[in-house]
Amino acid sequence: MSTFINDNFLLENKFAEELYHNYSKNQPIIDYHNHLNPQFIAEDKIFNNITDVWIKGDHYKWRAMRTLGINEQFVTGNGSDKDKFLNWAKTVPYTMRNPLYHWTHLELARYFDITDLLNEKSAERIYDETSAKVNSAEYSTRNLLRKVNAELVCTTEDPIDSLDFHEQLAKSDFKTTVSTAFRPDKAILIANDGYNEYLDVLGQKASISINTYADLQAALRNRIEYFNANGCQLCDHGLDQIYFENYTESEVVAIFKKKRENQAISNEEALKFQSAVLVFLCETYHEFGWVQQFHLGALRNNNARMHRILGPDTGWDSIGDYPQAQKLSAFLNALDSKDKLTKTIIYNLNPADNEVMATMIGNFNDGSVRGKVQFGSGWWFLDQKDGMTKQLNALSNMSLISCFVGMLTDSRSFLSFPRHEYFRRILCNLLGDEIKRGELPASEMEWIGKMVSDISYGNAKEYFKFPVK
Repeated sequence: MSTFINDNFLLENKFAEELYHNYSKNQPIIDYHNHLNPQFIAEDKIFNNITDVWIKGDHYKWRAMRTLGINEQFVTGNGSDKDKFLNWAKTVPYTMRNPLYHWTHLELARYFDITDLLNEKSAERIYDETSAKVNSAEYSTRNLLRKVNAELVCTTEDPIDSLDFHEQLAKSDFKTTVSTAFRPDKAILIANDGYNEYLDVLGQKASISINTYADLQAALRNRIEYFNANGCQLCDHGLDQIYFENYTESEVVAIFKKKRENQAISNEEALKFQSAVLVFLCETYHEFGWVQQFHLGALRNNNARMHRILGPDTGWDSIGDYPQAQKLSAFLNALDSKDKLTKTIIYNLNPADNEVMATMIGNFNDGSVRGKVQFGSGWWFLDQKDGMTKQLNALSNMSLISCFVGMLTDSRSFLSFPRHEYFRRILCNLLGDEIKRGELPASEMEWIGKMVSDISYGNAKEYFKFPVK
């Protein structure tokens, strides 16, 4: 009997198999957006055990364990690393039809050559075997990236970050290029707690005392210049929706002054200010030739009690149902009208917005750059078979899938890169199935194969133009 994760996993016919094995499988990985810790790569960290690298920080697994009734002690609490793993192994059989079931077994197979199913019976043995490997130089962070043929990974940093570890990596002999993305959300979201304190730190980093709105603009530009000098070529914004309210310069100046004087500002004032800062930033990105990314639609920190206990990014977020089309259109149009719309990737978290995003990009693809405005890959709650298939179908129906820049992990885990393989298999099976049904010509297999290769790797390489070692 064949193993669950075999050569033709998710590939349902000979055409899908040919596309995957001949055109996609061996392409390098360009992971242009993730949340990996660059310090771990710079220092070539060796993890203590499998829990240390695989379960800590993974809110996907945490949500599943909590749903099964696993006590928080064995999720994020003070339980031992082994007990946390054993409780995860107990959870795995219950994750069938959740992408975690596929990801778990892909990761065990690709990193550890383990094709047995993870469950309570196999847990002790798999814990011992994987932990022994993880806690060795062969499984250091750099070697984990080498194992998956990662040509480039792009982490995500706040404007106040020193980029010391990126500088260290740029000077090293590590062949994988490690770049960064500029994430200035904290400088935009004026209504957030701690905003003024954040600006004080930002000012120190930029050597500018931020007292006026002009000072804020100068400080942000200073940090963009610094990031650019350190190889940064893209930014990322995690917003519920794009902000685009009518505002005047004098209004924005007054709103910022009120905030710096610790006066309350209204929701309308916050939206005007956020709109102004976002436009300023995006015009600056255009000047530097960066790619801008917008991750839209998350409803964050829903459980106030657990947010107080554990903080953000611990598994208490969900899909939001914000209106997206009008403001996004007006925002992109405002930039395009001044010829200051840089290359742009738009990601939605609500699948109801798939066709909205897939049609929106066509409004601003002006022929100047191949695939200038992109409908980004399914992410977070949509980075599973159904979510990625729907994104691929919407993009195919409304635009050109052949210009798509493909998959990214958006992950904090050094074991998450088989998600690229998962995406590639889904893509190849989708196309292979249509060839089998006669909806695509089998005689054009070479052309379809080239398209698969481009979506897997080539389009991203051309789009981002990162210098590689």
